[in-house]
Amino acid sequence: MFTTAWTASPQPPSTGFTPNWSQEGFWRHSLRQAVRLTAGGDRVRIRLSNVYGTSPLRIAGATLARTALAGTALGAAVQPGSVRRLTFDGASSAEIPARAEIVGDAAGLPVEAGESVTVTLYLDAVTGPATFHAQAFATSYRGAGDLLADTAGADFGEATESWYFLSGVDVSAGRTDGVALFGDSVTDGFGSTPGANRRWSDALAARTGRPVLNAGIGGNLLLNDSAWYGEKGVHRLARDVLGQAGVDTLVVLLGLNDIGFSETDDQPTYRPAPRVEVGELIAGHRELIRQARARRIRVVGATLLPFGGSDHWGERAAKVSHELNDWIRRSGEYDAVADLHRALAGTGGTGGSDALCAAYDFGDHLHPNDAGYEVMAEVVAAVLRPRVRRGWARSSPRP
Repeated sequence: MFTTAWTASPQPPSTGFTPNWSQEGFWRHSLRQAVRLTAGGDRVRIRLSNVYGTSPLRIAGATLARTALAGTALGAAVQPGSVRRLTFDGASSAEIPARAEIVGDAAGLPVEAGESVTVTLYLDAVTGPATFHAQAFATSYRGAGDLLADTAGADFGEATESWYFLSGVDVSAGRTDGVALFGDSVTDGFGSTPGANRRWSDALAARTGRPVLNAGIGGNLLLNDSAWYGEKGVHRLARDVLGQAGVDTLVVLLGLNDIGFSETDDQPTYRPAPRVEVGELIAGHRELIRQARARRIRVVGATLLPFGGSDHWGERAAKVSHELNDWIRRSGEYDAVADLHRALAGTGGTGGSDALCAAYDFGDHLHPNDAGYEVMAEVVAAVLRPRVRRGWARSSPRP
């Protein structure tokens, strides 16, 4: 039985992020991407996405290998002897219809949790704009021609910090205790050290030993679609979380952009959002809970992080965020609560401040740094850890 060990939530092609190749796409290119697994097994398969493509996507070939030097200047290198040719329904090539995704055949490659694997795609036909994940905080590589069997990596002469087409990696772990983190740029890992796997999803996997899936998208909204930041949370949950193999628990940290993007009338035009009331946000959270429970998935509600002093902050943002956090803490509608606001607040965890603790602040008063992400993982790990044989730990009691 397969367990999803890594994911990246698909986004529409966009030029609105650091330089990426999503709009121009690929032609006669090899694309090499390294990802870190949170579960191990003897067999590995990949998922490729063309959900935002407007024409069929041809995959001329694909390989899987153990990553050799991820995060270095020669990060495109893979371990010699580990390269495995991938197939799709027994064929070495595949065509993915527009607005669809495919799952490849399993390849024999023993891997362990915490190990990085490298997926290389050869794209011999014009792809058109590419379905991608904008903010990978990891390096992907592109080279001319068929480099599927290349191990040294020197011919991959271009690099970017986005992932393309690759949306999931499954392993033959047979585990059903996976944890999916569903959120925006905080879950995506903005503010963590690029190339170092220091997102809070990485920290949580290390602390718990469980498969942890990162379903964050920078800028994502709970209630509204965005041409840059993807489909709204209440719509994308089914694809990005509920369709993954082995997920037992969902952690929801979403809604801050709905509040912050609508705080003032002079927000940049690339990120407008209608003004929301707390009742609308609560309805959105309830919809996520409903969808997850329909799949027998337990749901943890995480309070919004402190963001006082950031470009999302203002009088109205303060009011709505406080109301939403109070509902998450006190309503009893989530199976458990992770009070991240109190843990990362500027007064050292007492909850008396609306600003991030300086020691945890990336610098924009909105996103944590590596240390802040470690604290988030610690809080959620404690909530996931049962204190009694039946039931769940809570970071704050029901009223």
